[in-house]
Amino acid sequence: MGARWSLSAGTLLPLPKSGQRGQQGSEWEDDNDSLDGRDRQEDIAQFPYVEFTGRDSITCPTCQGTGRIPSGQVNELVALIPYSDQRLQPQRTKQYVVLSVVLCLLASSLVAFFLFPRSVLVVDDGIRMVTVHFDRNNSEMLINMTSTLNFTNSNFFTVLVDSVNCQVLYMKTVVGTRQLDNVIHIQPLSQRQVNFTVSMEISGSLSYVYAFCTMPSIKVHNIVVLMQTSVKTSYMVRTAQNTMEAYHYIDCGSNSTVHQPSVSRGH
Repeated sequence: MGARWSLSAGTLLPLPKSGQRGQQGSEWEDDNDSLDGRDRQEDIAQFPYVEFTGRDSITCPTCQGTGRIPSGQVNELVALIPYSDQRLQPQRTKQYVVLSVVLCLLASSLVAFFLFPRSVLVVDDGIRMVTVHFDRNNSEMLINMTSTLNFTNSNFFTVLVDSVNCQVLYMKTVVGTRQLDNVIHIQPLSQRQVNFTVSMEISGSLSYVYAFCTMPSIKVHNIVVLMQTSVKTSYMVRTAQNTMEAYHYIDCGSNSTVHQPSVSRGH
């Protein structure tokens, strides 16, 4: 096949074959397409966001058609998520609620058990020692009587014995008194003993007691005295008071160190 010639400006120019012309044309079109694609992207990048609304739609009031949320409203806007979103589905809610209630009840029961105030038990343990002094010139006696109190703390916290007040009566006449302050601290779930001495003076209208206690023909000189004891204790935010009355038999004729239990009654 021969070459094709073209007349242009009085000059014969060879024309490319049809196959070569198609190939060059496709390459030229590809270049044009690539250039158009880049130009189109640049145009789109420079083109602002436009929200197209129809007859049955309105512009979004949040972004006002700009496609952007104002930075000043970031903390004011609420994001809506579908109801079927997994984050909205309850995850063992009932089990957690029941477990929380059980734990709260258990904790409350433990606190009530350990912190609930219990009464402090106070018991008069009787007489430990009796010392007698005679004043023959004035026909009077001075008796020192040492008594014992037992304290039992059933609480799970320390108890303070604030005071112990005691008075001794003989035939309804007060013959001796004693007061102790800030006595002891009793540790939780423990017992303590307190020994205290009351000085009694028997004289005046009771001088006949002196004659009875010094009478040599009587071997046992027992007299009965009434001891009234008041104990104040404090623990947590509570203050309690125990009152006891106990009858004691003492030998006023001589000194005695034998433990003598008392006949007591508490209030």
